[in-house]
Amino acid sequence: LVARRRRTSCYFYPRAWPSLRSADWWERVVLKEFGPRDWLEKFRMSKETFFYVCNRLRPGLAPHSAHFHPTLPLEKRVAVALWHLATNVEYQTLSPLVGVGPSTVQTCVREVSYAIVLLLKPLYLRAPSEKELENMVRIFRTRWGFPHCIGALDSLHIAIHPPLRLSADYCNGQGWHSVLTQATVDGLGQFWDVCTAFPGSMENSAVLESSSLWVLAKEGRLCPNPPKHFMGKAQKYVLLGDATYPLQDWILKPYQEDQQLSQRQLQFNYRLKRAHSVIENAFLRLKARWQILLKCDDCSLELLPTLVLACCILHNVCEAHDDPFNEEWLEGT
Repeated sequence: LVARRRRTSCYFYPRAWPSLRSADWWERVVLKEFGPRDWLEKFRMSKETFFYVCNRLRPGLAPHSAHFHPTLPLEKRVAVALWHLATNVEYQTLSPLVGVGPSTVQTCVREVSYAIVLLLKPLYLRAPSEKELENMVRIFRTRWGFPHCIGALDSLHIAIHPPLRLSADYCNGQGWHSVLTQATVDGLGQFWDVCTAFPGSMENSAVLESSSLWVLAKEGRLCPNPPKHFMGKAQKYVLLGDATYPLQDWILKPYQEDQQLSQRQLQFNYRLKRAHSVIENAFLRLKARWQILLKCDDCSLELLPTLVLACCILHNVCEAHDDPFNEEWLEGT
């Protein structure tokens, strides 16, 4: 009885503290030891572009304090988020590397992604002006040999873990679960229209008719009013799609190759597919640079649309600033 009283009379138990983390990772390692290659590998952009992004995001990332943690510097929060988006390293794995808890890593990814969409989308992902449309036509004509064209249209499947009750909706034609993203790029491979969060089972034509791009086209905001003259007629600017898209007066698709085609039709298909490859290359570079898009394991379906938009915007930022692209990243895709 005496022994039992002695065992139960102590109501305070010492707490088992976790192993010490590298709290000075940002100040001691990144700022002092990272070279140009390290910035590219961890954050997929140059040091100059990184701090440009931080300055642009400053109004939307007000300081805040987490439980038992001092306020993280804005630059460190952006660095944690970009590292996760670039490498797709899990929160639990990234946490000890950057010296914060897994929940803090998750918070950084969420808040930085929202800030990117809020503050950078109006600058880097928006419907083009009339002058910009004319420049797009010039680039497609000179670089890709296709006239009167303002963009290439295609879709991208992003692998996910679907909700159990909606598993069938997110199963695509290849038998795996995905979220579908429709995107349009200019002749330089930069995105100017992105719609995402569609279930993977949807057809491209159905996605198109549910997108903001369809609304823009039906309202006549994809070309000047009146339309520019081409081959002696006033004709709308066109987008280039593959065989899965419906033929419209503003969407061109290749002739079906299961029928006998003339030489001119074969030449048309060749030129269209060559010009359409600009978006295929853009998707490759997007996934290679931001490998979170290869498989979103740690991301909820509610956050996924914001995360996809943030990656497309960051892609445009890097392309606009001529940041180097490491061809080795393509091996991961």
